Amino acid sequence: MNVSSRVALAGGIAVCSVALLSGTAFAHVGVQPQGEAAKGGYATVNFKVPNERDNASTVKLEVTLPADAPMASVMPQPVPGWTVVVDKAKLAKPLEVHGKKITEAPSKITWTAAGAKIGPGQFQQFPVSLGRLPENTDRLVFKALQTYDNKEIVRWIEEPKDGAPEPQTPAPVLKLSAAKDDHHGGGATTATADDKGHGAREKAAAADSSDTTARVLGVVGILVGAAGVAFGVLAGRRRSA
Repeated sequence: MNVSSRVALAGGIAVCSVALLSGTAFAHVGVQPQGEAAKGGYATVNFKVPNERDNASTVKLEVTLPADAPMASVMPQPVPGWTVVVDKAKLAKPLEVHGKKITEAPSKITWTAAGAKIGPGQFQQFPVSLGRLPENTDRLVFKALQTYDNKEIVRWIEEPKDGAPEPQTPAPVLKLSAAKDDHHGGGATTATADDKGHGAREKAAAADSSDTTARVLGVVGILVGAAGVAFGVLAGRRRSA
């Protein structure tokens, strides 16, 4: 094998290695909010499950909710072809929600295929409403197990660390944004601010309009006065003549 052939072969192997490693790094179970997930509020999130195997289909997803940040409200949205079960666990420290003490909270969500599967080259999203989100952390870590129909189980449970390379099988991480005053996304606050801004703009426009009118009338008055003076001068000359 000549030098050029060896170089080409080495380059091809390098490209294939990068492609394989990239696929492993990015094709994992993840979680993303629909809109915003603000601290202390409620959010709808999607657990996105890609199928990584060429010869097997995903038939189950188990998501463990963070025990150090329990949430009283966990409501999965129905997904056609899948059944869902939410398990609960006793809390070491009760939660207080809307004046009520909660002694147990959801601890795990399990989706199981019932006529549907996630086949090779496909993905599926599983929406869930969560709340209230904690106010004392910037992110929530959800450990997940992905089961294939060949009995293989992939454990997405490694917690990513800031400044460190992404783990081989990272757990889904939900990043939380700053808290809103109303804990519901700030819609009412935004609307009020917009109304105030709109009113201010209307007042400013009215003031500009009044100012413009005054200026026009002032100019007209000056022109009329000048015309009167000119007329008086001409009339005086005619009399003198």
